[in-house]
Amino acid sequence: MTISLPGLPPLRWTGVDGAASYDERNGVLSLRAAAGTDWTNDAGGGPQQHAATALAFTAPAGDFVLSARVRVPGERTTFDAGALALWSDRDHWAKLCNEFSPHGEEMVVSVVTDGFSDDCNGPILDARAVYLRVARVGQAFAFHSSRDGRFWDFVRVFRLPVSTEPLCVGFLAQAPLGDRSDPTFDSIRYETRSLGSLRDGS
Repeated sequence: MTISLPGLPPLRWTGVDGAASYDERNGVLSLRAAAGTDWTNDAGGGPQQHAATALAFTAPAGDFVLSARVRVPGERTTFDAGALALWSDRDHWAKLCNEFSPHGEEMVVSVVTDGFSDDCNGPILDARAVYLRVARVGQAFAFHSSRDGRFWDFVRVFRLPVSTEPLCVGFLAQAPLGDRSDPTFDSIRYETRSLGSLRDGS
């Protein structure tokens, strides 16, 4: 199954087909995560969780930037999220999330996985929506978040090992402990360009 969004290459699910719709009039992509869907390679050695599926396109070989405003409307449950995601295979992936914490707070969370997941909490959000951005910068990747889509706060920079599988980039919904999660993505912007400084807000 493929889905077309203006300005993006064709989108396909990285795993089983998920649930998605696109409001052309308002430019809003909506995903739905079913109960118990997650992406994590437990650093403590627990079983991998890959029931979630990303709606993604094959990343270009060179630098690129993908950003969107991410909101998870309605009542939230612990660890539910809308995210931008990078996926190569079950052992090599990353995600940048608008996630709901165990303390009942919406926050930016990033996870980078090379065999096991490196999970890192970022800032607590003061609004229901946050702009998220993922970029390839040479051999590395960068994650940023923003309140307004103009000034970008640095989250992290990292590498993902080269895999035999193509790298995909796109959109993810998860609901590890809840009945469902319905994140929305708007102000979606994709460019094949390079970022300048990763820490100057641009």
